[in-house]
Amino acid sequence: MIAIRSQPEMDLIRRSGEILVECFAKLDELLRPGVETRELDRSVEELIRSRGAAPAFKGYQGYPASICTSVNEQVVHGIPGARRLAEGDIVGIDIGVVRNGYYADASRTYPIGEVSEKARRLMEVTREALDLAIEKARVGNHLSDVSHAIQRHVESNGFSVVRTLVGHGIGREMHEDPQVPNFGLPGRGSVLIHGMVLAIEPMVNEGLCEVLTLKDKWTFVTVDGKLSAHFEDTVAVTDDGPVIMTR
Repeated sequence: MIAIRSQPEMDLIRRSGEILVECFAKLDELLRPGVETRELDRSVEELIRSRGAAPAFKGYQGYPASICTSVNEQVVHGIPGARRLAEGDIVGIDIGVVRNGYYADASRTYPIGEVSEKARRLMEVTREALDLAIEKARVGNHLSDVSHAIQRHVESNGFSVVRTLVGHGIGREMHEDPQVPNFGLPGRGSVLIHGMVLAIEPMVNEGLCEVLTLKDKWTFVTVDGKLSAHFEDTVAVTDDGPVIMTR
């Protein structure tokens, strides 16, 4: 069942999204060579709780942290710890917030200092793919129009989309129907209507699309050890067009 949100519900999701905007602004200040990923986690959790909200990831199915920090070949769900970010790394940071019973979810991938041209281009294409997908999140379009926009842009630029991990509906729960794949033919699946809220999240690899899970049972990595980037926004489908709740 795909939930259709009322305007008051969408307003509550947006308020959670506003806290995420603050989190990413804080990260802009903190991210530098030498910083430990657990310090990023601590700072973000403190900010979220200071706003009367809770980190949605902490304790979710046993996840031990408040944010995900996925470095270089790590695709998603990297666990913060003692690792220090180094010059030339890229790091995907995924954050979820719940406030007053409503969730928002977003991710950004950041360069640490000077990065390679390939890394810069990978991040750029992934962000562009997200923007193109959001543009398709319009009343009357099909869900797969969103997915196809991602795949077409990514593959036309020589990268690959991860197929085993998907975006999702969001609202009263962090993960709701429908699933939002990052690939597919256009014109398929559910028709988008006013009130749907989607977490759209292209995960894009420099090389092959396949991924593996590390022994921690959380961290996904590229099968070939090449770079991966991840961008995500929570987006409401409305009669006036897509509304991005996390920017």
